[in-house]
Amino acid sequence: MMAISAHAASWFVPFVLPICFYVAFTDLAQMKITNKAVLALGAVFLVLGPFVLPTFEDYLWGLGHFAIVLVLGIILNAAGAMGAGDAKFLSFAAPYVALGDLYLLLIMFCAVLIAAFVTHRAARASPLRRLAPDWESWAQKKKFPMGLALGPALALYLCLGALNGA
Repeated sequence: MMAISAHAASWFVPFVLPICFYVAFTDLAQMKITNKAVLALGAVFLVLGPFVLPTFEDYLWGLGHFAIVLVLGIILNAAGAMGAGDAKFLSFAAPYVALGDLYLLLIMFCAVLIAAFVTHRAARASPLRRLAPDWESWAQKKKFPMGLALGPALALYLCLGALNGA
């Protein structure tokens, strides 16, 4: 059983999934995670969170997670270790993650990241690339569109939370 509330995850899923897939798509196509996507992610938590989370304390902890991850993201971005869009997405995704699920989420993220990287590189080297010849991510030699892993990892976490949550 996961620490996230199944009730909360079930409410978040229909609103967050489209945002997660939009993030993956825009990062593939433009190598950007847009402000409107992360702001929409934040708005869903701000609006639904107080009503669907088990306690108001859980909601406040979620906001605390946002602040902590935002500061860490700013530092990592300034050090050149992470893109600004990636840092913003992680900050706005953090409130959705129950602290008790952090280890599980990190394992899921690693698996999703490996799958996304292999799939992206294989598609880039195959005729599939011709389906979207103008995608910016195809031209990147060293950079990888992390939104392709970040969005699906959050989506997977919430879907699993809806099925196996507390």
